Amino acid sequence: MANKDAIKGGEFIIRHTEADEIFIPEDFNEEQRMIAQSCQDFLDTEVIPKLDRLDAHEEGLMPKILKKAGELGLLGISIPEEYMGFGQDFTTSMLVADTLGAGYAFSVAYSADTGIGTLPIMYYGNETQKQKYLPELATGELLGAYCLTEPGAGSDANSGKTKAVLNAAGTHYLLNGSKMWITNGGFADILTVFAKIDDDRILSAFIVERNFPGVTFNTEEHKMGIKGSSTVQIFFNDCEVPVENLLGNRGDGFRIALNILNLGRIKLGANVIGASKTAINQSVQYSNERKQFKTLISNFGAIKYKLAQQVIKAFANETAVYRMSKNVDDAVKRNIANGMEKGQANVEAQREFAIEAALIKVFGSEMLDYVVDEGVQIHGGMGYSSETPIERGYRDSRINRIFEGTNEINRNVTADTLIKKGQKGELAIFEEAAKITELIKNVPDSPQFTGDYYEDVKITVMNFKAVFLMLVDAAQNHFGRNLAREQEVLFNFADIIMESYVAESVLLRVKRLESVKNADTHKLYKDILNVYLFDSANIVYKQGLEAIYSFVDEAEQCKYIKALRCFTKVKPTNVKEARQRIANKLIEDNKYMF
Repeated sequence: MANKDAIKGGEFIIRHTEADEIFIPEDFNEEQRMIAQSCQDFLDTEVIPKLDRLDAHEEGLMPKILKKAGELGLLGISIPEEYMGFGQDFTTSMLVADTLGAGYAFSVAYSADTGIGTLPIMYYGNETQKQKYLPELATGELLGAYCLTEPGAGSDANSGKTKAVLNAAGTHYLLNGSKMWITNGGFADILTVFAKIDDDRILSAFIVERNFPGVTFNTEEHKMGIKGSSTVQIFFNDCEVPVENLLGNRGDGFRIALNILNLGRIKLGANVIGASKTAINQSVQYSNERKQFKTLISNFGAIKYKLAQQVIKAFANETAVYRMSKNVDDAVKRNIANGMEKGQANVEAQREFAIEAALIKVFGSEMLDYVVDEGVQIHGGMGYSSETPIERGYRDSRINRIFEGTNEINRNVTADTLIKKGQKGELAIFEEAAKITELIKNVPDSPQFTGDYYEDVKITVMNFKAVFLMLVDAAQNHFGRNLAREQEVLFNFADIIMESYVAESVLLRVKRLESVKNADTHKLYKDILNVYLFDSANIVYKQGLEAIYSFVDEAEQCKYIKALRCFTKVKPTNVKEARQRIANKLIEDNKYMF
């Protein structure tokens, strides 16, 4: 196994992390909690009372709210102090994204402005560009948007047709083309626009101001959800962009786009934390008010099951998000210590953890879809009525599986990037895989548990990882270079990788909490871990079995299936009673307090 001094992106699959190496939400200091409270107060006073007006696209309301957030410093959390920001670390910015994630369409507008709308300039702009734009983006005097997607270029972003040609005088690029699904496009002052210069194969990036000649904006799109957010198509017709507004170097655009999307994926994982807790609160509060058969529906086992699963999935997502946040912060510090400029240090740290960013984006978006779907079910017919807020949450959630790269793209990124790191020798994946392949020749019927609770859970998690390692070795031997084209198999692998990471994250947080919570309270966290492991083992088994039948020779299948059964066995636990205890805690508190 690798040296534990400096974990690399994706390295979790071949090494075990210790509980004291991760950050958990209980670690936030007083200053961070005050920032989160300021965000919550802003939502309560400036956003939630105006949701219906936002959904109706009241003219000027969303930019007005964003500018007020800027006045309070909420748009400059990540921007360095020399550009009028607060210069907070990555984990704090994730806490802000988490808290404001409960703001429905506002959270989308906020994230687009402070993330993909601002960070390209912050990370890739030269000093003149930073001085010109960042202070006003930090204060909300300017609002930002990101223009990548085109009618014919979605997931394949580099196939975009928007062109930039230098004018005869050499002073301006003339931009021609169109962009669609542009969040904040209806009011943004500053646009990061991606286009190909002349006949380049690779995109470049440009800073375009709203009032530049040749920019026009279509009407607002009518969407299924996030109705309060602005989404428009933007057209460039000989749009004059000064040469000094080229962002980075010629041909840097695709790299900029991918790196900024990494950050967007991470932030989405945080956004859905706040949204999920809001939906859980709505669910339990309704269940504590609604009576059927002369009793509150919160007394029914079927409802308790749903409430408990909502909690377990939300807790797991939150845990994984903040585990990775610390990894990114640690990598930033390491990069700076190695002589990198701060902006580059941030970009490289986020790029380093692209695998974790992709899997957390998938897990978080699918977690929220589960939570809001079951929230509607708990509300019954009222859940389908726009009179209840759970209906808005249900509609708003669906876009998250498409935002920041579809979940299909991100599953592909998760597995393919990890495998390529092994093929290039950046991670010892195939060396570890070879050991597992040798081991399964004589695998026992069941894992050898020790009787120590945390050690046995650790064995279970390491066995999940072993499923990926034994199968990736067999897949490499079967498909060779064509493995990258086998999307169904990569998706099997992605779900196994994802469950391994999240299950380990929950284990580490629960172990840390043993020294923080009293014994009775801590039993509930063990319940969460036990149920999550049980559910996760079933997912890993199913995905592993599909993969085995996809490419393992029939003569070898029995050996691999026997190993799969061993590696996905968990110690017996009464998951029904564990879920009931989790639900009873939620019902008693009448809100998420885990």
